[in-house]
Amino acid sequence: MEIVTRFAPSPTGHLHIGGVRTALFNWLYAKSNNGKFKLRIEDTDLKRSTEDAKKTIINGLKWLNLNWDDEIVYQSKRISRHTEIGIKLLESGHAYKCYSTPEELKAMREEAIKNKLPPKYNGYWRERDLKLAPSGVKPVIRIKSPIKGKTILKDLIQGTIEVSNSELDDFIIIRSDGTPTYMLSVVVDDYDMKISHIIRGHDHLTNTLRQQHIYNSLGWNIPIHAHIPLIHGSDGSKLSKRHGALGIEAYNEQGFLVNTMFNYLLRLGWSHGDEEIISIENAIKWFNIESIGKSPAKFDIERLNSLNSHYINVMGDSEVIKIITDSYAKKGEIIQKDKLHILKNGIKGLKSRARTTVELTNMSSFYIEETPISLDEKSKKILTDQHCILIKEYVTYLELIKNWNEKNIEENIKSFCNDKKINLGKLAQPLRAALTGKSVSPGLYEVILALGKAETINRISVF
Repeated sequence: MEIVTRFAPSPTGHLHIGGVRTALFNWLYAKSNNGKFKLRIEDTDLKRSTEDAKKTIINGLKWLNLNWDDEIVYQSKRISRHTEIGIKLLESGHAYKCYSTPEELKAMREEAIKNKLPPKYNGYWRERDLKLAPSGVKPVIRIKSPIKGKTILKDLIQGTIEVSNSELDDFIIIRSDGTPTYMLSVVVDDYDMKISHIIRGHDHLTNTLRQQHIYNSLGWNIPIHAHIPLIHGSDGSKLSKRHGALGIEAYNEQGFLVNTMFNYLLRLGWSHGDEEIISIENAIKWFNIESIGKSPAKFDIERLNSLNSHYINVMGDSEVIKIITDSYAKKGEIIQKDKLHILKNGIKGLKSRARTTVELTNMSSFYIEETPISLDEKSKKILTDQHCILIKEYVTYLELIKNWNEKNIEENIKSFCNDKKINLGKLAQPLRAALTGKSVSPGLYEVILALGKAETINRISVF
């Protein structure tokens, strides 16, 4: 059997973490089994579906390199096929017309709740003579779900799940306006797309149990299912923006790397021994559904930041510099050759401190600024007249360094402090402020080394 998985989002908003993880698991399962991964946009909700949301989904998957096989299937273009199957179910006696009004349905629910029963449709029109149908009421079409026995689902993650058929209802498959419902459309599309495995969120479990009856009524094979536990916030509550959860495009904008997001999402509910840093190649090699946990995963923004720091730090210097230069280019700014040389000298220290590429770019600004550089508020307060005199006095010592390396720079600064009988901090703080415009930066010796003698002296001289 060829393994064929799918990701089927509704384009009604951002592509969130939970959805991206679902896409990733489907993509990995297909790749690890030499199968196919397909994309279907479930855009039948015309009032809520938007073109921007479709673009966000597609661009988000492309950014993560979750490339799909074959053409994208747009559910809205297949409505006639869905309706065709709904009519077929009606004609074969596996579905029926229901003329119950909204008022009658409300009364049914209230009566069921009163009797402590599930609030569901009571099957009033299931076997009723259509000659009794009221005039002027457009019927819906409902599936005939089994009344007796149990519905059993053998889930690859959740295990065997059983539910009494008395708890299930005759749900609507075609609305009174003739349009198919989600419950029908999904089944038809999965069948026509030859989907072998459906990996989706635990919140779809009830839908899966109900949809089995459509498959059975049509004599179609039911795909193998795996329902992933939902993602919670770090405090165990429902995941939300306050936990740092955003649309996937926001993580890109905030400076998270593709490898970071891939690795982090993979580890949200899936594991391979004690491995934390997992490459895409190893993920494809190792991925299996059996290693997906049954408990909800917890989204931790601090862990995401830490992982991103790791991937930034192991990147090649040239790759990191390109990220910075591209960022400036987007703003219409070109880094001059002399400043680019300085940036290359100091990139190691920047890499080791940045949590995101946005931080990386912002931290790099002092290396590529023209003199006089801008000062943050703390630096302005540090650079008193007395401190400015002190750092200018230091220039005479700085000029004595012949071999420009970090060791000699350190010894030079300490020699000055000893001669002046001051502690290191008294010079280091204003010197850092003058050279970087910031109160926090990479190590002072490292900064001076990267700037070079001429640029260091030039920056001090303006004070």
